[in-house]
Amino acid sequence: MTSVSDQGPDAAGPAGTGQAGEEDLRALFGQSIAVFALLAGPAHVVETANPAFFAAFGQKRARTGVPVVDLVPELAGHGFLEALDRVYRTGESRTGRDVRIVLGAGPQAREVFFDFTYEPRRDAEGTATGVRVIGVETTQVKHAQRLMAEHRALVEQIARQVPLAEVLEGMARCIEDLAPHRVLVSVLLADSDGRHLRHGAAPSLPDFYNQAIDGIATGEGVGSCGTAAYRREQVIVTDIATDPFWADFRHLAEPAGLAACWSTPILARDGSLLGTFAMYHPVPRAPQDADLALARLFTDTAALAIERHHIEQAKLAAEASARSALEELAKAVRAEQQLRAEAEQRAGSAAELAARIRTAAALQATAPHPEKCQLGGAAGCTAPAEIKVADSWGDSAWGCIAHVDEALFNVKPVFIANEESGGLAAYLNR
Repeated sequence: MTSVSDQGPDAAGPAGTGQAGEEDLRALFGQSIAVFALLAGPAHVVETANPAFFAAFGQKRARTGVPVVDLVPELAGHGFLEALDRVYRTGESRTGRDVRIVLGAGPQAREVFFDFTYEPRRDAEGTATGVRVIGVETTQVKHAQRLMAEHRALVEQIARQVPLAEVLEGMARCIEDLAPHRVLVSVLLADSDGRHLRHGAAPSLPDFYNQAIDGIATGEGVGSCGTAAYRREQVIVTDIATDPFWADFRHLAEPAGLAACWSTPILARDGSLLGTFAMYHPVPRAPQDADLALARLFTDTAALAIERHHIEQAKLAAEASARSALEELAKAVRAEQQLRAEAEQRAGSAAELAARIRTAAALQATAPHPEKCQLGGAAGCTAPAEIKVADSWGDSAWGCIAHVDEALFNVKPVFIANEESGGLAAYLNR
């Protein structure tokens, strides 16, 4: 809450202007957008005020002869009455900058800001008889400053790659706070095929409504958003209760308290559909120029956020694909290395077995059919020598079933040679 700031006596202003001067002020401010009121006595009774004063605080309060605090109770507690009391008591002019006043209550409440000048009114003897108030409403300026600050913060969030859902929700709440009339904001995101709209952000709409419209098709006559997405142009529905576009959605809008909806398509730089930006209202309403400007500004901001999100998602997908390809390549390399190692191992085993066969062949001159396996290598093998094998060079050896298996698997030119024991058939049918 901004309080009135005391800036001391206004040395440049006259102590009093007299009756003629006040008449001039009445004429000067009579049709002005600045508010002007003459207050009398310590109770600050409204003696006269210009139309702008009553317009600012509510036409229903357009009456005089009552204390200003009775006419505008919202002024209490904002430093306004304290400033009036001080000026009346001291006779010194004061100014109040950015005095914040909340008019009304509940959903109809609205925030206004004023710069006030408070000057004493004096009689012929110089005694203070009241206070003259001149004010300029700065609400639009304050809102514009806040709007730019909020917009700058959103753009910074986009640059920092804040999650899209967080950016869109912050944007929706910002608009709802800054709009001069009560508004509920919704952002729907287009599917990759551009034929359906998905929930993006709608912090103030009921959950049942958000769930019901999540996934709606784009098409002519599909509410405000579906139609705006289909046409690629803004669709303004001022009265949901009577508009044919809402025939299939009125049963949702009524319990959600929605009476008007203005929807703007969110388009990428290449013209493709990114989503829709909608402003809902609890009463039938047509947009003003300020509403349309607000929609354009934040539709462009939403487009920036969504496009940036798509770029980041594509980048992440490409990085994931590259990582997957590298992993597959690494697996292939490891498999090739393993196969090579196994081949080298088999080659070594084959060479060793071939050497064993040659050694055994040399011994057969003295022992044609040894009792023990000759294929066991340096460690030897005590298993019975049951099968005779030979290679293509004519060398032969006797071995047990296990070592014969090994020789047949690893040494290509090896075959079973003892036909007297049944040969290959006996080996296979063992």
